[in-house]
Amino acid sequence: MSALIARNISKFYPTPAEDLVILEHVDLTLEAGQNAAIIGPSGSGKSTLLQILGVLDRPTSGTLSIRDQDPFALSETAQARFRNDHIGFVFQDHHLLPQWNVLENTLLPGLAQGRPDAAMRQRAHYLLERVGLQDRLHHLPSQLSGGERERVAVARALLRKPLLVLADEPTGNLDEENAAKISDLLLAMPREENAILIVVTHSMELARKMERCFELKQKKLQPKSF
Repeated sequence: MSALIARNISKFYPTPAEDLVILEHVDLTLEAGQNAAIIGPSGSGKSTLLQILGVLDRPTSGTLSIRDQDPFALSETAQARFRNDHIGFVFQDHHLLPQWNVLENTLLPGLAQGRPDAAMRQRAHYLLERVGLQDRLHHLPSQLSGGERERVAVARALLRKPLLVLADEPTGNLDEENAAKISDLLLAMPREENAILIVVTHSMELARKMERCFELKQKKLQPKSF
């Protein structure tokens, strides 16, 4: 059984004239350890699809199965717990808490279950070492470069060993050197954790590094080859 199965996903919004269709009959199946890029022009529905796969938005129709469970069949409280347990997010704008240091921001997903225990703190230290921030643990986000903030976001996304890691334009605000470093981290670390990685990107360089690539075109998801 595949770890992620999206079937016939559609999303539209009613308007007085006609429905505003964002996604139409999207199918996507990925196994644990696989990675994929989703490309397409601005406004094509890439971020909407990522939000649905991340259980942040509900499709108008279609089904989603993550680890043999339909997250949309859960209550809102159970959905929040499901996201925290199984899904990690890496955003272009980082979404780091400005008053918290690097270690505290990395531990943020662990706070949903109370005070992080010794094992979780040890994992946070391990992840921050992997992303090269072992000397920045007590720095605030304002004291970091854009590339360093994005590396914190990668470490935070992996804290709870999620099955699914979703990255929305993770290299969009970075220079070429930092974009390459983040790309390498995103490819290596989820694979080592046997997680699925899905990246929404405008970067063809990043998309070419992924095992699979899809293009959102005319509201449908189509395989893309280079």
